[in-house]
Amino acid sequence: MAKSLLRAIGVEIVSHVVRIGSVASDASSRPDPRDLARVDQSEVRCFSPDVEVAMIAEIKAAAKEGDSLGGVVEVIAYGVPAGLGSYVHWDRKLDGLLAGALMSIQAVKAVEIGDGMAQAAQRGSVAHDAIAVDEAFLAGGGYVRRSDHAGGLEGGMTSGAPLIARVAMKPLATLNRPVLETVDVATGASTVSFKERTDVTAVPALGVVAEAMMALVLAGEAQRKFGGDSLEEFVRNHASYVANLGSTSSSAHER
Repeated sequence: MAKSLLRAIGVEIVSHVVRIGSVASDASSRPDPRDLARVDQSEVRCFSPDVEVAMIAEIKAAAKEGDSLGGVVEVIAYGVPAGLGSYVHWDRKLDGLLAGALMSIQAVKAVEIGDGMAQAAQRGSVAHDAIAVDEAFLAGGGYVRRSDHAGGLEGGMTSGAPLIARVAMKPLATLNRPVLETVDVATGASTVSFKERTDVTAVPALGVVAEAMMALVLAGEAQRKFGGDSLEEFVRNHASYVANLGSTSSSAHER
């Protein structure tokens, strides 16, 4: 339902697996909404066919050893209007809301917005998305960004660029071989965990869940921003808001 509401204002959400175990795909290769069917056709929901083969081999190798694998999915929202969230209220900052929702998914241990962790090792001169003027965009204000290191979120608000989050899942705790040390609560003696029938990884399914969580957060903020008692009013308010953004930017540029 949240995805359907967002689709009415031109927002589409897709996800893909970017890491399973030690196998990772190129971060610069991302699907857009037209590629969702292709992603879903992949056994591991990986956008890159070559990396998909390597991920499957990694899963089979872990399965032979009775082990499990974690990984990372990337969730991307396209068409998100600028201005959702808040730069003032701590409890309405969209990056905080999004991180909280994604972290609430079982077995998720980390959430990254945009370039996230990589930016911690970079200097400010390369980590930020510089603002430039582009003649092709003069009608809309003339201002563009050459990059999206921030992942579509700045100061707790959407910037209008694709909203990008990566979600890391730990390996499943249930293994197909008794290897994890534990304690027998009846005797107090050290022992090992018993063997359980389990999957090797749940990372491909994580992407689908993460899409839903991002959709719930964005739909809630869109309703807060645009309001309305019907879908028609909601869509109309959004269209008016987006049109006003363009006219305001143009006027500011002309002045």
